[in-house]
Amino acid sequence: MDTQKSKSLSVVAFASVEDMSMKIRQKSQLKGRQADDASLREVLALLQMDDKVLQQRRDLLIEHLHKINDKFRGLHERHLVALAKLMNLAMAEVYEVATFYHHFEIIGEGQESPRFTLRVCDGLSCDMAGASTLLRQLKASLGTDNINVVAAPCVGRCEQAPVAVVHQHEIGHATSEKVMQAVQSQSFQPVAPDYIDLAAYVADGGYATLKDLVSGKLDAQAVLKAMEDSGLRGLGGAGFPAGRKWRIVREQAAPRLMAVNIDEGEPGTFKDRTYLERDPHRFLEGMLVAAHVVGIEAIYIYLRDEYHACRQVLSQELEKLQANPPVELPLIELRRGAGAYICGEESAMIESIEGKRGEPRMRPPYIAQVGLFGRPTLEHNFETLYWVRDIVTKGPQWFSGFGRHNRQGLRSFSVSGRVKKPGVKLAPAGITVAELIDEYCGGMQDGHTLYAYLPGGASGGILPASLQDIPLDFDTLQPYGCFIGSAAVIVLGQQDSARHAALNMMKFFEHESCGQCTPCRVGTAKAVQLMQAPVWDLGTLEDLNQVMIDASICGLGQAAPNPVRCVQKYFPQEVI
Repeated sequence: MDTQKSKSLSVVAFASVEDMSMKIRQKSQLKGRQADDASLREVLALLQMDDKVLQQRRDLLIEHLHKINDKFRGLHERHLVALAKLMNLAMAEVYEVATFYHHFEIIGEGQESPRFTLRVCDGLSCDMAGASTLLRQLKASLGTDNINVVAAPCVGRCEQAPVAVVHQHEIGHATSEKVMQAVQSQSFQPVAPDYIDLAAYVADGGYATLKDLVSGKLDAQAVLKAMEDSGLRGLGGAGFPAGRKWRIVREQAAPRLMAVNIDEGEPGTFKDRTYLERDPHRFLEGMLVAAHVVGIEAIYIYLRDEYHACRQVLSQELEKLQANPPVELPLIELRRGAGAYICGEESAMIESIEGKRGEPRMRPPYIAQVGLFGRPTLEHNFETLYWVRDIVTKGPQWFSGFGRHNRQGLRSFSVSGRVKKPGVKLAPAGITVAELIDEYCGGMQDGHTLYAYLPGGASGGILPASLQDIPLDFDTLQPYGCFIGSAAVIVLGQQDSARHAALNMMKFFEHESCGQCTPCRVGTAKAVQLMQAPVWDLGTLEDLNQVMIDASICGLGQAAPNPVRCVQKYFPQEVI
């Protein structure tokens, strides 16, 4: 290759789009498909970044793909080629990321973009509420009108089942009439809920704790001890003690980073979304308190793509906060997921923030030591940070003072299914499902009696009504082959089937497996086939269960057998 061809592209201003595209075309003799001038101009105009920044910020690949996907209602191959050229990446590198995430629509050569994509949630709560019928009706009505009508895994609105999403417009308690009305009125954008904005939050004493901490009025060690004494554990599912995590990362060499996980994709879970839609700054202050105590230089917030209204709220309020900061703020970047449950796993989320496929990492090293961009990283779930302000201001005993049946703390239960009043229920840790239903959910729906329940979403297993008095908390459910996880409680009535629920969950795991390891990729698919048989082959299923548990890289494959094993143990009459 001659010297002229090997020269780096010069840095040009966005205003010189035409000139820049001409410079890029100087490499047109290279092997492989080449970017055309029109596509280069379209992508440059959309991203509004010069070539040097585009090439330096490899981690922004997914953000760029979102902008293109939103603008053109899909990712045309010509735009992917142009983006690869602009970012100085191999086309294969861009394509493997674009095809990994469910919300990126790949448009082949000569194909037309759909008008929009209409997703109908087929999670268990929506399935129980008639989602399959709704999907058939909508496919019959709209499927031939250049509209992409698809089933989608849980979209995090289980209390509003069934749910449909018209492009980015969420429709709860969806009917075909509601969806058709939204389509005809072209209601494609999210509708932000009413919430406590920055002015209202500050007027109620918001950010005073953060100010006291930064000024030295409040000692960082005292805050750290309060977190440890409160007993607060990670509320994303793993349950690792929050204070201990702060201390571990604090002891690592600087610079230290922070990754906030708001990718609650566990079927049945919607607590983070509920709190974020109501009081975003309570979470943000907790996040900034943690960042100051631990010594964090940059924060990356990873929000699941299904939460379009939350993204609107968080973007607006972050902009206000950065324009009028109560203290000097670290770098804060909001990153958008793209429809991949696996990115709720902390290392897969970090890979995604770095602009890659969301595949879990092998451990060790742990991300507290080698995490985001190779730096020590404090990873936290949204709700864990949401309680920081109250614990610091009210004292650790305030949080630990709640509890039932010899358990301590508060739990936010996402309750859906056959109850009269589904929703997020803030209740004492250790409450039983019988107490939760009767005291917080208005009882079972008329005509329904408790048959079974999932205490921890898709991963947490299934228990029969005869075990309705087990305290719901960390470490109390393991003897029964279950765990609480993110506290997503799905309630089944006597006309529902535990076998069907387990199959629904296994189909979800099959769909959401990243495919990196064979036990999970193949095991979930084979399990679905076996579970669809009239009579289950229990021996072969158990072989699959054990292999997935023993050999899967991450928690998805390790937990996928839980519902199956529970059905075999507690509901044998359904599978023989």
